[in-house]
Amino acid sequence: MALLEIESVRHDYGGHPVVDGLGLSLAEGDLGCLLGASGCGKTTVLRLVAGFERPAAGEIRLDGRLVASPACHVPPEHRRIGMVFQDYALFPHLSVGDNVAFGLPAARRRGGDARVAELLDLVGLAGQARRFPHELSGGQQQRVALARALAPAPRLLLLDEPFSNLDVELRERLSLEVREILKRTGTTAVLVTHDQHEAFAMADVIGVMNAGRIEQWDSAYNLYHRPASRFVADFIGQGVFLRGEVLDRNSVRVELGRLESDVPLDCGASCASCGRDCRMQVLLRPDDVVHDDTSPVVAEVVAKAFRGAEFLYTLRLPSGRTVLSLVPSHHNHAIGERIGIRLDVDHVVAFRE
Repeated sequence: MALLEIESVRHDYGGHPVVDGLGLSLAEGDLGCLLGASGCGKTTVLRLVAGFERPAAGEIRLDGRLVASPACHVPPEHRRIGMVFQDYALFPHLSVGDNVAFGLPAARRRGGDARVAELLDLVGLAGQARRFPHELSGGQQQRVALARALAPAPRLLLLDEPFSNLDVELRERLSLEVREILKRTGTTAVLVTHDQHEAFAMADVIGVMNAGRIEQWDSAYNLYHRPASRFVADFIGQGVFLRGEVLDRNSVRVELGRLESDVPLDCGASCASCGRDCRMQVLLRPDDVVHDDTSPVVAEVVAKAFRGAEFLYTLRLPSGRTVLSLVPSHHNHAIGERIGIRLDVDHVVAFRE
């Protein structure tokens, strides 16, 4: 059953549409993510769900109950929604324990020591109740903010770029830990971020946003291997597009060889069999291009980036076009060297030219 439903929501700032006909459905217990570049409208969606903004059109439902529309506005305090902010928003004059207790309803704050201790233990801060926020690291402060948001057992938790102030290594580790905490408590949550790795690590379902709309609401695997639009294909991961000639409904030829697709290619032709003049743009990811010394197809190394276990090579094809290839780092080729490559494509991603 869907806990959060957003249908055709629109919101403007000064006549400029920031959210434009957006819709999504999030099942109870799932972790959703709105992923996109700055200015795409993702934080505004969070504010609409929380009740800090009112939609100009559309509806928002929680547990089947209408909480927002042009004619209906349930106040934030009556929506049973928790919020974790980008800057943690902890009270510096309150201890860690008092910060967590602040999230409890007033009637439960007195005598709430057991609940506070339970939550601090849950987020890995057992025994830290008497410390103050300035005595904690950034990662620890974020855990306190999470504990405070979970204190009243919200039906839905909203996280607004919660790890953006942390260094990369801590961000990756904490995102996995927060996912485990939310799954353990059965909390339904929506995360907003511009970081793909963060989205992939935390979310069950991800919405790629563009100009106030969701281009695709799907799993991380499908966003990468089965993007629904050229925008999603460009935004998620890395890759380049090569021109391809459609041979039939399930095969296309690019400069590096013939590719077989497990789904029909939508080249726009109305005939049952495509003609030879039908062209498509075919996406090749770095993991689609495999280094193979025995291959008759060779390419020139024009750039390389060392990534520890792998090199990311930029390779120039005979046509002058370039592709990317991930190669184990013990294959250390020099700039200007020519190496053999072949295609190993599991999912053909192609769009009309």
